[in-house]
Amino acid sequence: MSAPVLVSRPPAPQSVPAESLPVHTVEAAYNTGEHSSSGLATSGFRTAKYLLEEWEQGGYSSYYQALSDRDCSERLRHEAKRLAAECEARAQRSQADSTKQLGTRLLDVFFWSSELQREIRDVTAETALLLQHKNRLQRALDATELPYSIATDNLQCRERRAGAELVRDGAEVELLREVQLIRNIQELLKRTLEQCIQQIRQNRDVKEKLEMDWSDKVEAYDIDTKSGKYNNQITEIQFHHNSSKFEDNTSTPESWAQYSHENIYKAERERMASINLRSLVDNILQDTSEDLRSQCDTVNSALAKRCEEVEDVKRKLEDHLQKTLKEIGDQENNIAALKQAIKDKEAPMKVAQSRLYQRSYRPNVELCRDPAQFR
Repeated sequence: MSAPVLVSRPPAPQSVPAESLPVHTVEAAYNTGEHSSSGLATSGFRTAKYLLEEWEQGGYSSYYQALSDRDCSERLRHEAKRLAAECEARAQRSQADSTKQLGTRLLDVFFWSSELQREIRDVTAETALLLQHKNRLQRALDATELPYSIATDNLQCRERRAGAELVRDGAEVELLREVQLIRNIQELLKRTLEQCIQQIRQNRDVKEKLEMDWSDKVEAYDIDTKSGKYNNQITEIQFHHNSSKFEDNTSTPESWAQYSHENIYKAERERMASINLRSLVDNILQDTSEDLRSQCDTVNSALAKRCEEVEDVKRKLEDHLQKTLKEIGDQENNIAALKQAIKDKEAPMKVAQSRLYQRSYRPNVELCRDPAQFR
């Protein structure tokens, strides 16, 4: 004898709660009434069929749920399209603004590079002019050697006077003044020459800073120009990780502009100092030349007066004077020969000093006291 089979009934849709159904409907669900279609064949079984109302309510629930889900999906789709379009527009605006900022940056870099290039030209020209004045000073300093030698020779010659002739006359006083004047002029020219050398060195230092700054700006200009040409269709673009990271040594626009401004200001200051030094050199050369000419005329006048005084006794000492003049002439030739010998040693001395001077600029550890230095 088989046991009765119990068939579980599917639960009603969630959108239609069971307590909302009428009581007679729940009872009719068992389908065990008098006119049940189950018949005797289904005697002892329970049916799993829904009622028509339940089927309709389940259909409506599925329809409205699908409608709600479709509306939600459509809203999400429209929202995604709106967000995509907004992001695209924002990206285009950001890219256009970035390109515009790059163009503004290029103008700033071009302006400062032009200012630096102009200042480099001015400093270079001023340094060349100062070099010419330095050479003039050097030639003027070398030119003082001849009158100094003549004056000292005259004094030495006058020191050889014997007896009562060894007198401190007006010519000797003027010769001593001339020697002292030439010494003072030589010291002044040497100090001025050192100032010129120092100023030339400072001009070259600021020129080097200007050139370094200008070179960096030219390189930055090329990089920004290449960056400004990038667009969404170019094939050279690619992902660069950590490209938006700020380095520790980055500068701000204010400090960037201030750096170039300070370099130009320093260059202008050194250039003005060089201009003032050139004016000073011109004044010194003119004043010293006038002083030397004036003292030379004074010495010549004193010597001429002394010659007139000595003219009276010239006849008595003519024979002896001829011998003395001959000796003086020989001595002057000897002095000229010595001067030439000394002058001949100037070139080797200049070569040695120039080598030492140039080798003193060897950088860092290259400044070595090698055998060539001692030699």
